[in-house]
Amino acid sequence: MSRPPFRASEPVDFLIVGSGAAGGVLANELATAGFSVVVLEQGPWLREKDFTHDEFDVGFRSALTNDPARQPNTYRRSSSDAVQVRKVVEYGRLVGGGSVHFTANYWRFHETDFRERSRWGDVPGATLADWPISYAELEPYYTKAEYEIGVSGLDGSNPFEPPRSRPYPLPPMRVKSSGVLFERAARRLGLHPYPAPVAILSRPYRGRGACTLCGFCEKFGCEVRAKSSTLATVIPAALKTGRCEIRPNSYARKIQVDRRGRAGGVVYFDARRREVFQRAKAVVVCANGAETPRLLLMSKSNLFPDGLANSSGLVGKNFMVDSWVFVSGLFEHPLNEFKGIQVTRVVQDYYDSDPRRGCYGGAGIDCRFDWYPISFALSGLPPDAPAWGSGFKEAIAHYYTRTMALLAHCTCLPVESNSVSLDPAHKDAWGLPALRVTFDSHPDDVINMRFMKDRMVEMLDVAGARKTWALPIGDLLPSAHLMGTCRMGDDAKRSVINRDHRAHDVPNLFLVDGSSLVTSGRQQPTATIQALAYRAAERITRLAKSGSL
Repeated sequence: MSRPPFRASEPVDFLIVGSGAAGGVLANELATAGFSVVVLEQGPWLREKDFTHDEFDVGFRSALTNDPARQPNTYRRSSSDAVQVRKVVEYGRLVGGGSVHFTANYWRFHETDFRERSRWGDVPGATLADWPISYAELEPYYTKAEYEIGVSGLDGSNPFEPPRSRPYPLPPMRVKSSGVLFERAARRLGLHPYPAPVAILSRPYRGRGACTLCGFCEKFGCEVRAKSSTLATVIPAALKTGRCEIRPNSYARKIQVDRRGRAGGVVYFDARRREVFQRAKAVVVCANGAETPRLLLMSKSNLFPDGLANSSGLVGKNFMVDSWVFVSGLFEHPLNEFKGIQVTRVVQDYYDSDPRRGCYGGAGIDCRFDWYPISFALSGLPPDAPAWGSGFKEAIAHYYTRTMALLAHCTCLPVESNSVSLDPAHKDAWGLPALRVTFDSHPDDVINMRFMKDRMVEMLDVAGARKTWALPIGDLLPSAHLMGTCRMGDDAKRSVINRDHRAHDVPNLFLVDGSSLVTSGRQQPTATIQALAYRAAERITRLAKSGSL
């Protein structure tokens, strides 16, 4: 059941900013534990009936994501460069957040991802650090996430997979043509392909139906609730408790603090752009790795002149994005890859770092087809294809059904100068400072991406591709994987939150999203973000019930 609205003047136990992968989990766990919860979501509350297969609306009008016309970003490569106004970050802007429109790859981080600094030492120019927690500590929460939301995969099929306490709750999705070709080629090269773990239902699960293989996963909402978004899973469960209220179209402006330096609630703009102050006993920010630091920086006060929870000076720094390489191949016969989910096979043979490559870093590689007709016509064809006229039409018709691609999800090293900050000149539609990104890839990341590109060209050649072509390496923006800007750590001088996701500077403020990640793993951060959210919810509940907040 849904509950009547809480009154803004009366403090709720927890105010959560953001309803995505982490925010939805926290809402359900805290409401189930008996607390009153209000969730602020800057976007609308859409239902399954509202989702369409309109590529233009979703891909070009930002129907489900942040709209650069209303929320402009600025970008510069270094602090000495002039900024460009362009879309730099992309995130889900609706109830359910990015979990609604993501591709649904659901990889766990490996044991080594949590102790890379100890294992490899310094990487010059990077701020590589160990996590304050281990994979073993997080493993039960990975398992809980997989079972609570519904993940399909095949236990034991990946020889590089870290230990797990239970198999996947659902069998893997059906393999596509690209998966068959990729698997054959990978095995010929001595690699170890395996069925992709995905947050999509391969069969009915907990009252939701199985995937219908419509082909519209990445960028789109799922009309049949087969994608395991928080919109389809934990948010309905939170509402059934009668202790959780979701407030869509609520744009957070500032976290208010009292004289003691404790969070007292959040000032936000409602759907009519009126300012509202919702009081709360504790605040949990799950906005994402870009908007969370932005909100903290906008929440400066006399007590926190450099931004809230920023005594370390690290809020917004160590920004990590999706470092990727994309190589396509043309095959003789139609593959019809537009049918079904985007990804069905993966290899992680190159996941671990190897000094023989001449750099630090690694990657996981999946085979996929994530083009739709308009985007393929604009960006999917090889550079030597005709760009207009009858030749252009013939190229689209020929390539669209015969193309598959490989995507390497590569290391993105944390670099302190890579950052999210407030632009002093540009404003959004609410009059707030625009989000400014300063980012340049670490040299090791570039070497690593080039190495992975060569490996993928080799795989496609062995798979029988008649022709291969790659997107340029270098410009990784806009990115949907937003990480590292409020990193977790035991040392308050070198991190923003502690191992409980509690801000070092503000005892009743918690940050739970991609901003807390210390390293990027090999991208695909959603599984780790949700595992961290389940772990954080357990610890926050314990603190609250013991009176320690």
